[in-house]
Amino acid sequence: MSNILQVQNLHKHFGKGNQIVNANAGISLSVEAGQVVGLLGHNGAGKSTLVNQVVGLLKPDKGEIMVTDINAIAHPEKARQLTSIQAQGNVPITGLTPRMGIELVGRIRGVKKADIHERANYLIKELDIGEWADTPSQKVSGGIARLTAFAMSAVVPGKLVVLDEPTNDVDPVRRRLLWGQIRKLADNGAGVLLVTHNVREAERVVDRLVVLDHGVVIADDTPAALTQAQSEKLSLEVDMMPSCSLTWPDKLVVSDRGHGKVVVSLDASRAAEIVKWASAQLASCQIERYALVPTSLEEVYVNMVEKEATTI
Repeated sequence: MSNILQVQNLHKHFGKGNQIVNANAGISLSVEAGQVVGLLGHNGAGKSTLVNQVVGLLKPDKGEIMVTDINAIAHPEKARQLTSIQAQGNVPITGLTPRMGIELVGRIRGVKKADIHERANYLIKELDIGEWADTPSQKVSGGIARLTAFAMSAVVPGKLVVLDEPTNDVDPVRRRLLWGQIRKLADNGAGVLLVTHNVREAERVVDRLVVLDHGVVIADDTPAALTQAQSEKLSLEVDMMPSCSLTWPDKLVVSDRGHGKVVVSLDASRAAEIVKWASAQLASCQIERYALVPTSLEEVYVNMVEKEATTI
């Protein structure tokens, strides 16, 4: 495989004097042909700033961005010709139907009308949006608009495809179809940089995950490698009863996720003890439900960036 995107020591700051914010503080990452690389991070971690520099909307203070063999900083217009992007906000296509918007992008990218019509029909069918394909875009739901935006970026994909939160507003059934099409983009040779918060679903299609925290890469590895480090750990997921205050067993890492959801990290060797304790809490109506599960990739990610976990 060859590098489609290579980012080296990227720096970007905003503000002046004591108000400087280092949005990107020495980021390095790569995306190879045939790969889906997930870019994860909390709000303000530097994801959008990074993407905006890759597609030439911002100029770095320092560092290098290469799209194939093109220096994207020196020649952003050439790099953009090799890139397709689905932005975080939907493309405004008021006055057009989803089909017209998808085909228009294909024609702009230089594909013959008959060929682009066939490709558009394929995406409309595979994403299950045929019912709305010829409806004026201002009358379709946010989810259908989001799927249309993806199809516009995928109808003639560049060597690099950048997808910023592509599943926002999309219903669960069509999200699964969308993930399948994202995987196909890579399988057909594109390099895909995927910005998402949906760790559980993204895990099915990504080859590598890059985790950003305050503008710095804190992890870059395969999902299997990231979860392997937690192979001796389990997670206890608890739905709390309203106004309930539990006395937890000793030496557990308890994370309150809000809305009555609590996740507890524990050594696998304590499984029997903790299940016995949780069963007793359930029987006495102290909790609504519990589940003991292997530590998920989502839990690994949250533990990397979460600041509120407390050891008790």
